Amino acid sequence: MENKIVRLAVSGTYSSGKTTTTEALSIATGIPRTHAKTSREILMEDIPGKQVQDLSAGELIQLGLRRLEERIHNEAMQQGSFISDGSVVHEWVYGEARMQVGINPSANIVHRVLNEIVGLPVKRFYKAYMNAYGQVVKNRAKRLYDAYVHLPVEFAMVADNHRPVSEPFRALSDEILLKVLDDIEIPYHIVRGTIPERVEQIMDIFKFDVVVPVNEAIDMAKERVAADLAVLEADARHHSKNRDESVIQRVKYALRY
Repeated sequence: MENKIVRLAVSGTYSSGKTTTTEALSIATGIPRTHAKTSREILMEDIPGKQVQDLSAGELIQLGLRRLEERIHNEAMQQGSFISDGSVVHEWVYGEARMQVGINPSANIVHRVLNEIVGLPVKRFYKAYMNAYGQVVKNRAKRLYDAYVHLPVEFAMVADNHRPVSEPFRALSDEILLKVLDDIEIPYHIVRGTIPERVEQIMDIFKFDVVVPVNEAIDMAKERVAADLAVLEADARHHSKNRDESVIQRVKYALRY
């Protein structure tokens, strides 16, 4: 685009293709891509030895705040246009969805009921905290982004066996994300289709100039994303192999909050 700064956030829930889409879009346009480290990257650094499904509510808040810190830092470094993989409201949305479906969305019904019972004494506090957190990030989003692109749930969820996500949780997260976009009144576009179709649509909507052919940019993006995922998958397999599956540990897991 000619001398026009566009601070674009690309929204979407788990396995919606945000990372590949934003990486390809950044390569194709030459506009910097910003993002937060993934949850698994942060866990490797801050809470080693645990996977997301093992975390307590307090640890989940810590994880969300670390990702928010990452986003704010990386976005603040940009002096012009940028394309954000997700946005400052994303971690809040996932936390809000967990408040509704339980700390581990993929757990069985017995574990979910136990979690709810154990969490009753502190749930009011967490609800008040999430309300305040939500207002802060929504206000920041209003000030920061010029527009959003939302990627709805179209692709099958990646079955990696260590992300505590279910299809109902994905649907609820998607619903909350769209409600946030309506609430903050930032212009947004819902973009559907394959990765090439999405990238072409976004470039057309914002009249972005092409610096690398789209198909070439997508191939490069897929290679980068695959390389990053390989490292995380290896770490996940290591922890899964050494996971404590004793009865005592399963009871602790079921009763955590």
